[in-house]
Amino acid sequence: MQGADPGNTIFGDTVAELEGDSLRIGIVQARFNAAVTDRLAGACLAELEGLGVAQKHIEHVSVPGALEVPIALQAMARRNQFDALIALGCVVRGETYHFELVANESAAGVSRVSLDHRTPVVNAILTVETEDQAWARADEKGRDAARVAVEMANLLEELS
Repeated sequence: MQGADPGNTIFGDTVAELEGDSLRIGIVQARFNAAVTDRLAGACLAELEGLGVAQKHIEHVSVPGALEVPIALQAMARRNQFDALIALGCVVRGETYHFELVANESAAGVSRVSLDHRTPVVNAILTVETEDQAWARADEKGRDAARVAVEMANLLEELS
């Protein structure tokens, strides 16, 4: 939810610093609604840099739309070179059932990749009613995707 409190990053009894210095991150960006997904990507990349992830350790690819995101994520996960992956996209409701199909199937595919490959995959595919809602969420969601990727990569390393 827009403006929701995401909570603190906590390991044990302390709030953890998000450190991305040693991480490798893969990003798959849908080109459909490109202006919005470019904004998502820009915010995400800037936040990853701020968290210490080296630009040379980020692989950023694009695909036609949200339904193609999971297969690209799967290909990246199979290479076993990434600590976390990020899915970026934007699906805006139209007048047909297509919105539900794209929103539900892309989300299911993203989750499946994460579980099948035991790799954190952050779903930052916006599913919104209007383009205005997408613009209102793009920066925050892009930054949040970067923070979640770093947090989950560190957590899975800790749990291994």
